[in-house]
Amino acid sequence: MLAVTDKAVEAIRRVMADAEPEVAGLRVMVVSGGCSGLKYQIGYDTAAETDDYVLEFDGFRLFVDPTSGDLLQGASMDYVEKVEGSGFLFDNPGARRSCQCGKSASCQ
Repeated sequence: MLAVTDKAVEAIRRVMADAEPEVAGLRVMVVSGGCSGLKYQIGYDTAAETDDYVLEFDGFRLFVDPTSGDLLQGASMDYVEKVEGSGFLFDNPGARRSCQCGKSASCQ
């Protein structure tokens, strides 16, 4: 479903180390917005929903709802550090078009 690079795994571990104790993992979502129609969003979550995809890693979990999971099929999540800033970027071969920022796409 969603591949996560080693750099992204290390960045997530750093983020999760600072999380409150009730945080069970990070939720990865595809929501309306962004410059291409849809945007990728990541945030803390206290639990998985019953129909979520749960990706298990050593030290953390990612939760993905079924709709987002369909849109993320074959996609990869990376973490980059540049002079302009750092953050998670998505490469989604299912996107019809993507913006240069790597944070939004059109998958419909």
